[in-house]
Amino acid sequence: MTESIIITRDDQVVRVRLNRPEVRNALDPALIADLTRAFQNVDEQPHVRAIVVEGAGAIFCGGADIKYMRAALELSENQNYEDALRLSDMFAAIDNCPAPTIAKVQGAALGGGAGLIAVCDIVVAEEDALFGFTEAKLGIVPAVISPFVLRKIGQTHARALFPTAERFSADRAMRIGLVHEVVPPGQLDASVESKIQELLTSGPGAARLGKKIARAVGGLAPDEARRWTAERIASQRVSPEGQEGLRAFLDKRRPTWR
Repeated sequence: MTESIIITRDDQVVRVRLNRPEVRNALDPALIADLTRAFQNVDEQPHVRAIVVEGAGAIFCGGADIKYMRAALELSENQNYEDALRLSDMFAAIDNCPAPTIAKVQGAALGGGAGLIAVCDIVVAEEDALFGFTEAKLGIVPAVISPFVLRKIGQTHARALFPTAERFSADRAMRIGLVHEVVPPGQLDASVESKIQELLTSGPGAARLGKKIARAVGGLAPDEARRWTAERIASQRVSPEGQEGLRAFLDKRRPTWR
């Protein structure tokens, strides 16, 4: 039986590949469970400095599997509720991953596939890739992915795109903040590798903490944010990594993590 995901490790970089190209890497219960497990244990791997999420074949992720959707027709409302919670847990596991994540998008990211890139930190897409929150075309809604998507693109774009369920270009995806970089066909690998190298030149702890700060500060009251951020920088400055980074800069040499 074909594995739904393939995980490869190259030193400090992990690649998680959706491995169902024959169905456009569509989400089904096995793939959802495997992705959840893959990201839930990253806390126990402090050496991991970057995780690339990619799809085998021509399409990054086309959304939910047809067989999965057909099976949902036979589920009760409570069973659908439990199923939706498992999907939410998958997105949350990726969203909460302490290591920076990079989505590498070719072909299309539709429905749940668009949700996948919404929970990644850096998204690089080919210029001919298509995107869409396409659920309403099927008479359903992008409910589970909505908390993650709204944090990325905001309410105004969600209100325009959720009801129409229209497909849109990589350029529009970048304008609304869903994608961070759009590249010509053939340059996707090089661009992703460039992002990886940028991450590897940052302090390992600082990169993870930078991600944590970006996720947390917006939810803090101003006075709480003032104290919390001061605590974070004070702690990082006196840490071995902070001391090494500052000394390396002042000594005009590379820090040890490079």
